[in-house]
Amino acid sequence: MSTVNVTNANFEQEVLKSDIPVIVDFWAPWCGPCRMVGPILDEIAQENAGKVKVCKVNVDNEQELAVKFGVMSIPTIIAFEGGKVKQTSIGARPKQDILNLLK
Repeated sequence: MSTVNVTNANFEQEVLKSDIPVIVDFWAPWCGPCRMVGPILDEIAQENAGKVKVCKVNVDNEQELAVKFGVMSIPTIIAFEGGKVKQTSIGARPKQDILNLLK
């Protein structure tokens, strides 16, 4: 399974109502660190298919979601479980740090 692009329209369905933990990456195409994190998130999505869902929110297109979750700088990665924010990480992080957000 690959990453899921999320918008304001499908955020509730894909993230808040998910049966499994969700990692949401708030990013933008022009952001260098965001582009570094992208392949790591793809890897996490493939290796943990069915156990963890990885979603991406383009903050240029979805400013309302960015504001709602207090995203001030990108990349911001937020782990959700049971529809609630579990942990937040700001900036490019190694794979293990991103996985640790779910612990």
